[in-house]
Amino acid sequence: MAKYSHDRIVPFKDSELGKKQQVAAMFDRIAFRYDFLNRFLSGGIDIYWRRRAIRELAAQGGSGAPSSVKEPMKILDVATGTGDMAIMLTRYLPLSRVTGIDISKGMLEVGRQKVAKLKLEQRVELAEGDSEAIHFPDNYFDAVTVAFGVRNFENLEGGLQEMLRVLKPGGRLVVLEFSHPKTPGIRQLYNLYLRLIAPGVGRMVSSSREAYQYLNDSVRAFPEGEAFVRIMQRSGYTNTRIRRLSFCICSIYVGEKAAGPGN
Repeated sequence: MAKYSHDRIVPFKDSELGKKQQVAAMFDRIAFRYDFLNRFLSGGIDIYWRRRAIRELAAQGGSGAPSSVKEPMKILDVATGTGDMAIMLTRYLPLSRVTGIDISKGMLEVGRQKVAKLKLEQRVELAEGDSEAIHFPDNYFDAVTVAFGVRNFENLEGGLQEMLRVLKPGGRLVVLEFSHPKTPGIRQLYNLYLRLIAPGVGRMVSSSREAYQYLNDSVRAFPEGEAFVRIMQRSGYTNTRIRRLSFCICSIYVGEKAAGPGN
């Protein structure tokens, strides 16, 4: 299984812990300020990005034929964090039930409070879980989503293959992730934002510059665009495609599990 440079990007460079443990500790540390920082640092545009990603669950497949997943009933949200994506899925897909998994107990605790406040306990379940060892049987979920989480995988291909395993044949994976703007001017501003502004604000508000320095480092190292689409294909996904958003600041990646024999 191939390893990528982003697999080795960690929040705490002096720590002897593995990436997975470091990422969990980092998010535990900033959980109490995570939602505020998300809205503040993105100007709220992350809500629009999530909404566009959810629309892909009902869009036509890459071949032009309607996808077998019209309105997913059983959805897995990987790296769910504080549950933003899981909660939004229930809003736009009224018949869905969502399971969100994450390795950070602190983020999950904040998420459970949000779910309870919205009285969504019957439709959203948040549980501790690892993208590379998902505790559900084969062919279980109609769809899988990951919003800004694949950069945090310790083994990118391992996580993609595990998500494919729990997808039903014909089911769809939708990944939302930061990418690299190509437009001159936009690219320079974006790099400045990632390198200086986000870490500076993160340090002031959450006392954790490392978390937002890690954001910069992991975005730069992530194999985005067509490179990530090829990794999805190697991991077994079909009908793969990419949709760029907001001057290529963010990208939606879509892939499906083949509906043929053997799945």
